[in-house]
Amino acid sequence: MPLIPEEPQIHESAQGPRVTPAAGRTAPTPRPVPGPRSAASPRPGHPGPGPARPAPSAQRPAPAARTPHQPGPERTSAPQIQLIPAPEGGALDAADEAVDLLLDSGRVPGEVLVLTTGDQHPWAAHELSFGESAYWAQQEARDDVFYADGVSVQHAAARPVVVVAVNGGSDEAAAQVLPAALAKAATLLIVCGDPKRIDAVLGAGV
Repeated sequence: MPLIPEEPQIHESAQGPRVTPAAGRTAPTPRPVPGPRSAASPRPGHPGPGPARPAPSAQRPAPAARTPHQPGPERTSAPQIQLIPAPEGGALDAADEAVDLLLDSGRVPGEVLVLTTGDQHPWAAHELSFGESAYWAQQEARDDVFYADGVSVQHAAARPVVVVAVNGGSDEAAAQVLPAALAKAATLLIVCGDPKRIDAVLGAGV
């Protein structure tokens, strides 16, 4: 007798691909870690060696806070320039404030270089007391913010952010430090000092 073909069975798996939503799966958002700091090891200069400086004013503008660090490759274009107006005697305090804001916004300490046109930052003076070899080794380690003065600015290595305190020195010293700082800043240059003097040295408005 003729064979009756069996009816094909439709299995559930033949109804098309199933899409199972990945419930509860969200991509973690990486957050930059501001480096090894604790209450037991405060940032250089807060308090640092040397005489204590008066507490900085809370009235000073904080432009650095508007540029939080984003993980990824640094920009290769010209760095952004920001000016924090400050008198000569307050330029160092303004620079310290700018560094604090950079770290609070997510910058890694090893990405920041601080330069002075006049007296050395107390941190630099303290570290140099142990010898120049140990001092410059800390720059190579890139574990923390590095401080240098105008005399040694050419030896300072480039970093993503450079903060300059126009805290004295001659116009010739400022004219050496500011262009060098601009060349060493990969993404951001912050200048703290008298705007008129800074404009005169740079030859253009900041």
